Amino acid sequence: MNIGEKLKRLRMINSLTQEELGNRADLTKGYISQLENDAACPSIATLKDILDVFGVSMQEFFTDPVDTDVVFGAEDRVQLTADDGEIKVELLVPGAHNREMDPTLVTLDAGAEMEEQDFHEGEEFGYVMLGRIQVRLDDKLYTVKKNECFFFTSDRRHAIKNIGKGPAKILWVVTPPTFDYKGK
Repeated sequence: MNIGEKLKRLRMINSLTQEELGNRADLTKGYISQLENDAACPSIATLKDILDVFGVSMQEFFTDPVDTDVVFGAEDRVQLTADDGEIKVELLVPGAHNREMDPTLVTLDAGAEMEEQDFHEGEEFGYVMLGRIQVRLDDKLYTVKKNECFFFTSDRRHAIKNIGKGPAKILWVVTPPTFDYKGK
């Protein structure tokens, strides 16, 4: 087990400098540096003081992380709609309830429109891979073409419509995972 590396990772995830961590744990910056470089070995009490800063228990710290999937193929996708409809929504990474974002692939036939979504928590990003769409945010309309993207906070009513002559395909990411398909 590489204690120093794990401590450094926790410090970086929490956006703390060595000095800030040292101050919060009542240790010196130099000692934190030694710990992170495995040049010193902390006592159990000192390690507990450091972990308390991060809100991590000893058990959590010493539990090896579970390997998770990194690559997902077409067979892993979860289809939220029937393929024969005007709108096809596919969750690209299954198990979004365990993640901070929900990446989806949305395909809309010509003229298809997703039902207006009421405001909710989060942010939404979309990259138009094919076609041309119209994004409606409250009462404003935006045209987004192939190789362009959109981004907005989800605290506005929003809807998407394919305004092109052929299908439109959008890589859509919602955070936190709240993607809810509603066709129109």
